[in-house]
Amino acid sequence: MKISRRNFLKVLGSATMAGALAACGGSSSTSAAVSSAASTAAAAAPGTTYTMNIGSVMSASHPSIVALQSFEKAVEERTNGGIQVEIYTDSALGGESDLIEQVRGGSTEACMQMGAANFEGINAEVNVALLPFLFTSLDNARNAWGGDFGAQFAEKLIEPMGFKVLSIWESGYRHMTNNTRPLEKPEDLKGIKFRTNENSMKVAMYDALDASIVIMAFSDVYTGLQNGTIDGQENPLSNIYSSSLQDVQKYLSLTGHMYDAAPFVCNMDWFNSLPTEYQEILMEEAKNAREVDLEENDENKYLDLLKEAGMEVNEVDKAAFQAKMDGVWADYASQYADGQSWIDLATSFNK
Repeated sequence: MKISRRNFLKVLGSATMAGALAACGGSSSTSAAVSSAASTAAAAAPGTTYTMNIGSVMSASHPSIVALQSFEKAVEERTNGGIQVEIYTDSALGGESDLIEQVRGGSTEACMQMGAANFEGINAEVNVALLPFLFTSLDNARNAWGGDFGAQFAEKLIEPMGFKVLSIWESGYRHMTNNTRPLEKPEDLKGIKFRTNENSMKVAMYDALDASIVIMAFSDVYTGLQNGTIDGQENPLSNIYSSSLQDVQKYLSLTGHMYDAAPFVCNMDWFNSLPTEYQEILMEEAKNAREVDLEENDENKYLDLLKEAGMEVNEVDKAAFQAKMDGVWADYASQYADGQSWIDLATSFNK
């Protein structure tokens, strides 16, 4: 994995240039013409090298980064260095909202989003991805996101925003941790300050559970738990372990309240500027790397590691938690014209 200061400055320079063009009054038609010209030049200029900067908030040991490294190696080999992949971990290019804006604007080519609902700021309909207890098993969730549900989600909800979805990987089932007490039933959340990000579906879930929340960026969670600004948080087990949250959290309650997918996206104009052969390679290798990500994202392995680190683990009354979510589902279904259709498509994978 290559994380160089040279390429970091190159990203900043691209962002500055984009801002300068906007300030000069560049129109969308001008941008389209430039994009079209770039595409033609790319097809006509063998030997051109393209840089693909990929931003992520996760640490280098996270399953998604391991998978991105396999993607990097395969892409560079298959293009004979025609695409140079640069991976930036640990929020080096910013938080997940920052990455979405950078990729959408074209100053960063690609990013790994650890939540499909992270695009809510552009289109809130993506929140179907985080409906609590949407999938009844891990296999059902993986099949849905790797099948028609994931394909339609990408085509209808993400790509119209200006992104190309290369593949949809896994963040995993989200579980709650805290320093106050084991959580066995919804009432146990009372009085505990939980961190969440700026996502209305997560806020709605906590409201339904009558819990207290603090909005906080993921990069601030460790310090927030350390100094007591927050008492608890919720994340997939791989995120908890790779971010060392076990060092500042005592109790892990296996709520499994949401399954989180992880879209691997790039800027649509940048993707369209590549030779067709390179586009096909990116799509194929992103799909191959998804298999690496799923294999690395082994809940049992991370559960054992968290137990070994001293966390106290307990099961919960899932039926009691799920019973609190009826209103959350009804609100989503009524809020969007296709709301119920998205729910029906997702749950059709529950076997």
